[in-house]
Amino acid sequence: MRLVSGTILIHDGLAGLLQAPQWEVITRPSLGIGAGILLLVGLWTPIAGVLVVMIEVWTALSRADGLRMCVVLATLGAALAMLGPGLRSLDARLYGRKQIDIGEL
Repeated sequence: MRLVSGTILIHDGLAGLLQAPQWEVITRPSLGIGAGILLLVGLWTPIAGVLVVMIEVWTALSRADGLRMCVVLATLGAALAMLGPGLRSLDARLYGRKQIDIGEL
């Protein structure tokens, strides 16, 4: 999930930066590229997932086309924020894996 959503965010962000050279329009693609890079490497995954949700809601409200992709990426961002980075990520290397033992509850 991190790989797919990160790749799409970086691709869409780069396409948005190449189309719009105005300073007012580069904020959203730049945030998308940053969030995509964080998701790809698995650093600060819950924060990056929430950032993806905010970017995609902003995108969905500001334009009429591409609503499906906004919904899919927002859903992936929310899922990643709740699930965490996974085993092969910088978060797991830096902070260790978090495990919840249900058997002792």
